[in-house]
Amino acid sequence: MKKDIHPTYNQNVKVTCSCGNTFITSSTLNEDLNIELCSKCHPFYTGEQKIVDSDNLVKKFKERAAKTSKMSYRSKKEKMASRKAKKSPVMSKGKPALTLKDMLDNISK
Repeated sequence: MKKDIHPTYNQNVKVTCSCGNTFITSSTLNEDLNIELCSKCHPFYTGEQKIVDSDNLVKKFKERAAKTSKMSYRSKKEKMASRKAKKSPVMSKGKPALTLKDMLDNISK
């Protein structure tokens, strides 16, 4: 190994969690660490459901969900019925419009 290129390895770095838990670990950092979650308060280890939302993402999602629940949506059957109505032949003066094939058949008669 080359000399003087590796960082110093500190044996006593104090880690403090936001829940109040503290413990000693080893690290190349010189200062103490402040963390948000540890094994004492993390939902995976505690088995409790806890929402950790630092950017208000859950609140924003709930607002969007509430907004869209107020909107009215058409069912798939209603959408398909409206599309079929648009594709049906255009009525002109009570009679359906003739297709090109119908017009050619009428000419040959």
